[in-house]
Amino acid sequence: MKIGSFEDIISWQKSQYLAKLIYELFRNNKDYGFKDQIQRAVVSISNNIAEGFERKSNNEFKQFLFIAKGSCGEVRSMANLALSCRYVSEKDFKDIQTKSVEISKLLSGLIKTL
Repeated sequence: MKIGSFEDIISWQKSQYLAKLIYELFRNNKDYGFKDQIQRAVVSISNNIAEGFERKSNNEFKQFLFIAKGSCGEVRSMANLALSCRYVSEKDFKDIQTKSVEISKLLSGLIKTL
């Protein structure tokens, strides 16, 4: 299967959705350090997928996919903290967790195919 552009990659599409969710959930959060960190982490997922794809080298692409996976872990870690600080509801926490784990699994599969 040939991927025409990074926008065709399912993990990129899902990470864009997750980023939108994070931005909506933390829009009014006054803990600016926390908000900035979780937003940077979530945006890093799709940006690293895009940047790696554009390098046109499977080895470089894999490296950027590993970085994107790391950012998924960071988002999950921050979501745990957000829950304990009561920045998000249990439902929103589970939504973030589920989506970030799904993206991480998709990235693992993509890495294996490369």
